[in-house]
Amino acid sequence: MKNIIGRKVGMTSIFLDDGRFVPVTVVEAGPCVVTQRKTAGQDGYEAVQLAFGDTPAKRVTKPQLGHLKRSGSAPKRYLREFRRGIDGVELGATVTVAEFAAGDRVDVMGISKGHGFSGGIKRHNFSGGGASHGSMIHRQPASNGDTNAGRTVKGSRRPGHFGVDRVTHQNLEVVRADAERNLLLLRGPVPGAKNGLVVIKPSVKVKEK
Repeated sequence: MKNIIGRKVGMTSIFLDDGRFVPVTVVEAGPCVVTQRKTAGQDGYEAVQLAFGDTPAKRVTKPQLGHLKRSGSAPKRYLREFRRGIDGVELGATVTVAEFAAGDRVDVMGISKGHGFSGGIKRHNFSGGGASHGSMIHRQPASNGDTNAGRTVKGSRRPGHFGVDRVTHQNLEVVRADAERNLLLLRGPVPGAKNGLVVIKPSVKVKEK
């Protein structure tokens, strides 16, 4: 099962066996416990629920503790469901990075960094106005649609809250899987800040070489 939950550690660079020097993102992934096996007959769909991140029992509700005890799991902080690549996975099993190998392609989901209230240049890559004297419009948004509607038209690009969105980076390459330290090295960027939660799944758009 090549589905796992992890925590973004940061970025570094490593040398590959062929001598290439590539940037990688280090993810502390697993071990995760299978806390529920959903079936089409009982739940209406097939899925596996994984738990990740040890936490004190006082931080988990009593119903949640009872749910985790069914699989023999200790109190966990995060629960996520996966629907693909779950054949043969049983309740109470442990999922680690040993399931991954160099060259695998995965999709990584995380919550992007927050930038607060941002203007159009930062939020939407607007080019801005003229920089000469007397322009009076440098970083301000210019014409942006109907101004008599009495409301903000949906889809219009304007200043506003930027970041803290669910972002998925597709088709990232697994460079190395360190089962001893529960680390996955992924080539390229992973969404989110350091220590942020990430969900790793098999890629749905594998590019052909």
